[in-house]
Amino acid sequence: MGGAQREHWQRTYADHPGMYGRQPSDVAVYAAEVFLASGAETVLELGAGHGRDALYFARCGLAVHATDFSSQALDQLRRDAAEAGLGGVIQTSVHDVRQPLPLRDGSVDTVFAHMLLCMALSTEQIHALVGEVRRVLRPAGVFVYTVRHVGDAHYGTGTYHGNDIYEHGGFAVHFFDRAQVDALAEGWSGLQVHPLTEGDLPRQLWRITQRRP
Repeated sequence: MGGAQREHWQRTYADHPGMYGRQPSDVAVYAAEVFLASGAETVLELGAGHGRDALYFARCGLAVHATDFSSQALDQLRRDAAEAGLGGVIQTSVHDVRQPLPLRDGSVDTVFAHMLLCMALSTEQIHALVGEVRRVLRPAGVFVYTVRHVGDAHYGTGTYHGNDIYEHGGFAVHFFDRAQVDALAEGWSGLQVHPLTEGDLPRQLWRITQRRP
């Protein structure tokens, strides 16, 4: 499904520039506070989209490496960063998270992924990605991510693709149960799981914070 989802997101960003608005997500506001309190100077954002959260992190004084598999989205981010005078502190890379992260071991202070892990990824691919996140984080580095969970109104409806992945309107979502969150936290420290809602449905999310030992 990866190729089909990439094309879908490319079309979506092309047809709806700035589709998530200019204000940062509540999760990004929380994450920036946690990152700065940890003494972080850098953040890797996975699935940055058109960059509302990346721009916020940069405004907070963090150097940002923003990745997404949609070049359309990252083109919008670069334009907005240049207009805001933030082009020098935001680096972008087109990257599919089903592949290893193009970064050195221990090279970033923090990692942020808002609803990226619950895209059309298999459980095996998600575990591999979290392993890559751990690899590129420095010791005591912080990882904040969100996922839609099995209490969401869309869970169990739409087109089923196996592995708890359901598709609605062309968007495929891997819904998480708590056991999967706990499994991804094995070998990490300081696990925090916070429920929240977002959007008009509203989407039911967990915000997860964990640290590399």
